[in-house]
Amino acid sequence: MSAEHSTPNTPPTVKDGANSGETELIHFDKVTKRFGTHTVLDALDMKVYAGKHVTLIGPSGSGKTTILRLMMTLLKPDEGTIRLGDRYLTHEEKGGKLVPASDRYSREIRKNIGMVFQQFNLFPNMKVLRNITEAPVHVLGLDKDAAEERARELLELVGLTAHLDKYPTQLSGGQQQRVAIARALAMRPQVLLLDEVTSALDPELVAGVLDLLRDIAHSTDITMLCVTHEMNFARDVSDCVMMFDAGRVIEFGPPEQIFTEPENERTREFLSAVL
Repeated sequence: MSAEHSTPNTPPTVKDGANSGETELIHFDKVTKRFGTHTVLDALDMKVYAGKHVTLIGPSGSGKTTILRLMMTLLKPDEGTIRLGDRYLTHEEKGGKLVPASDRYSREIRKNIGMVFQQFNLFPNMKVLRNITEAPVHVLGLDKDAAEERARELLELVGLTAHLDKYPTQLSGGQQQRVAIARALAMRPQVLLLDEVTSALDPELVAGVLDLLRDIAHSTDITMLCVTHEMNFARDVSDCVMMFDAGRVIEFGPPEQIFTEPENERTREFLSAVL
């Protein structure tokens, strides 16, 4: 694997240098996002190729979660564009011009992206099985029986087959997060976004969820963008680690390089504080 280092005109790129036939899947092109007068992302350029696992690290407020929320179209960039494959996320082409995307367009493109949040976000009034089948049936138009078959396979994957008739409140935090992971995978997304998925868990539950995500990363070809403070997990699953500070990528590369011999002083300071 290789992560191409950037110059002022070259975005960070995560790809496999041995394979010239791979597909560019995610492209942030000079994306800026502001909240009031505060710039959270500052003209971000970033490319990720299909099947790669990228971990975003850095201090709180450096823009990492904002990237995921932009990918989910929960936020829209103030400047710049984001593409998923050959389609724009928050814009669409009309009459040869880029215009803000309609809600219908955004819903359609968002089908290709799954996200697992910090706080699980399960439907409390639905049992586990329906939590997983709801979106495939109503968003993808999947037959109910086919959706349930897929859900049962995923529950087996996450080790929760015995809990499919329970409500979320009857599960531990770790079990709820496993259901959330299964629910995201049920949509068969091209990209899986992981936003500090263990931060709301009791310490004894963290290892099980991280082991599950390791298995998914190593056994599937899904593209992953992960925000985490679990550095050992980042080292294990990542093709590339990107260090963010003040809305910019200040260093990136293979995990062994970033964690063993970081070049940027700010990266060294951050890692010494969290490791």
